[in-house]
Order: sequence, then structure tokens, then C-alpha cells
Amino acid sequence: MATIEDFEKIDIRVGKIIDVQDFPEAKKPAYKLRIDFGEFGIKNSSARITDLYTKEQLTGKLVVCVTNFLARQIGPFTSEVLTTGFYREDGAVVLAVPDKDAPLGAKLG
Repeated sequence: MATIEDFEKIDIRVGKIIDVQDFPEAKKPAYKLRIDFGEFGIKNSSARITDLYTKEQLTGKLVVCVTNFLARQIGPFTSEVLTTGFYREDGAVVLAVPDKDAPLGAKLG
């Protein structure tokens, strides 16, 4: 079982997707996202969310991301944050998003 102290180590914040690009070099279909976290800066994320979302639908969308995992090199791209979502039975990912506006960089707690 995880403790509250374990949970507190994970930095989960709200960001706004400001740019979406195809990621043809990824092993599985994915997008390259640029996400604005306000005072915490703009970060990159690779996200396998192409099944349910178009690039146009994602631009401007608020998302929930883990911001303090080590960066991962995915082919030629460095993914700095983990964009969170829920797996459906068919393998598609539904994004975890705030249901109301929240300030960019707001911490989940």
C-alpha cells in the first residue's frame, strides 16, 4: 500500500496544451505535446492519445501531468512530463482533465 507521504512526492499539475505535432518516430502512434504550466514553464510530453483525439481537439485543452518524473528519451524526442489518462478496454487512452478552469501550474492535492 502507498502512504500519503508517497503521494506527496509526486508533483501533479495542470497545464494547457499549446502545440501538438505528429510523432512518426514513436514505436506506437503518439503526439508530441508542448504544455504550458504557467510559472513552471513549458514542457514536452509524448502521449499515446491518437485514437480518441485530433491535434485540433487537443490544442488549448487543460491536462493533468506528473511533472517530477525523470525525463524519458523517446527516439529523437525528450518527454519531460507524463500526461495522465485512463486506459479503456480497447487500449485507447481517455485524458485526465480538470472539469473546470484551473490556474496553469496548479498542484493536485
